[in-house]
Amino acid sequence: MKILSLHCDYIKFKPLKPAIKGLTLNKVEEKEVNVKDPLVILTAVEKQDETNKNILEEYIKNILDLKEKIGKVERIVLYPYAHLSASLSNPDFAKELLIKAEEDLKKKKIEVFRAPFGFYKEFELKCKGHPLSELSRSIGEEKIEKSESQVKVTKSEEVYDPKKLLNEISKTKLNREKLADNDHRILGQQMDLFSFSEVAPGMVFWHNNGLIIYNELVNFWRDEHKKAGYVEISTPQIMDRKLWEISGHWKLYKENMFTTQYEGRECSVKPMNCPGGMLVYRNKPRSYKELPMRVGELGKVHRLELSGVLAGLFRVIQFTQDDAHIFCTEEQLEDEIEGVIHLIERMLGKFGFKDYKFTLSVRSEEKKDKYLGSDELWKKAEGTFEKVLKKLKIKCIRQPGEAKFYGPSLDVLIKDSLGREWQCSTIQLDFNLPQRFEIEYIGADNKMHTPIMLHRVIYGSLERFIGVLLEHTNGRLPTWLSPVQVKVMSFTDKNIKAAEKLFEEFREAGIRVELDIDSAPVQGKVRNAEMQKINYIIMIGDKEEANKTLAIRKDGKVKFGVKKEDFLKEILEEIRERK
Repeated sequence: MKILSLHCDYIKFKPLKPAIKGLTLNKVEEKEVNVKDPLVILTAVEKQDETNKNILEEYIKNILDLKEKIGKVERIVLYPYAHLSASLSNPDFAKELLIKAEEDLKKKKIEVFRAPFGFYKEFELKCKGHPLSELSRSIGEEKIEKSESQVKVTKSEEVYDPKKLLNEISKTKLNREKLADNDHRILGQQMDLFSFSEVAPGMVFWHNNGLIIYNELVNFWRDEHKKAGYVEISTPQIMDRKLWEISGHWKLYKENMFTTQYEGRECSVKPMNCPGGMLVYRNKPRSYKELPMRVGELGKVHRLELSGVLAGLFRVIQFTQDDAHIFCTEEQLEDEIEGVIHLIERMLGKFGFKDYKFTLSVRSEEKKDKYLGSDELWKKAEGTFEKVLKKLKIKCIRQPGEAKFYGPSLDVLIKDSLGREWQCSTIQLDFNLPQRFEIEYIGADNKMHTPIMLHRVIYGSLERFIGVLLEHTNGRLPTWLSPVQVKVMSFTDKNIKAAEKLFEEFREAGIRVELDIDSAPVQGKVRNAEMQKINYIIMIGDKEEANKTLAIRKDGKVKFGVKKEDFLKEILEEIRERK
């Protein structure tokens, strides 16, 4: 069995037509259902579950475990979702299992909703933004079968057929049938940016062109953070279980962590960067004179996800988070939050994202006992966020009960060219990790104090941000970010030498340039360059050679008689200024 649990603000669903012949609905089941603040359990019942006598018990146990970890769930929605698995059980078995699960959960005084089984349904949901809001699990013992290319010979030796193995790990083919033309996965193929393989599900194979985009985003991040007074660190990928027990991840997040062993010690590949950052802070005594201390990390993290929920760059297993942790005093908090907001607006504005929505997640007054930190600290933290927003004349939607257990958060939603909203940036105040890791500083009074800690990201996940950016621009990235900024073409074979000379001049000037001197028709060469979303296409013909000028094509329009020196000056400034 495979499940994807979603902690949502709401879910609406309505059956449309039977997916299995002969099924009918009663009048109640035909109506649209709207459930607020539910834990939605998308469930795929598999073939192997039919022989597992404990599968119902394990299913209920996992649901209750998720409910307890999230902490404030009163309603559960059981939603059959076949897309999570390719090895589905008999429909009658699956339906009966879900009915029994509904009955068992109701006996535990839980409000349960079950979506109709065997029907195509339309559904709409809004997922909450906290770390436990989207978790995938595999339930029940799975039999791991050897591939047909492995033949058991003895207990200590196996024979492998390399050709069959190569066939099994061959590149995953992209099914374009249900994808829009501007889908980042299609653009990724056209522009030769990245690919995926079954040998590493949910992990990106960056090609040279894609890595250029990735590295340019990193360079921009580093430049802006250096100006804003941040220092950069890097922490290990694999760390001892003890660290994750201290941080609380082992209890709350273990099912979504990759674990391994080293000399009998249980370790985990990091799903988040924060605990490593705590150890850097604790490495030596700190003074109030060092605060505010702004520490950034472009850290690669891994989160265990089911293959059925992976979606290009938008949902992956390995990704890079542009984390930063700010340690400051209460008196410095307001300035630090304001500084982060300015940094967010400056960086996101560079990519044409101007339309922001701010939401402030605060605690529920009725359930104060579920949150860490004193009333005084919470009021000060929430009040500081609101004071900064008022000062900057930023409208904000207040969301009571949506705060993380460790502190309030300010989330930024951007709107892309298609009108879709994406949460990339967030600022979170944390009362939890400073206590757990006992981080302190020596104050001006020569006494020990606990610093205020802010978590924040700008891009969020670099992989996801690149996917959003590709679709936002339809692949037409600004020149400074483009893998290929200029393509030089010869009109005929007579112009090859002149095209080669221009290509070398541009390359020496530091421009990312390609040369096309094929004897193919000009229209085809231009079309291929347009498909690659190249910013400037330069054609060298007899007229250009004679006049020592350039014919430049940009965004489908051609400008003739351009002086080479003028173009070089213009494009180099465009790249340098990141226009």
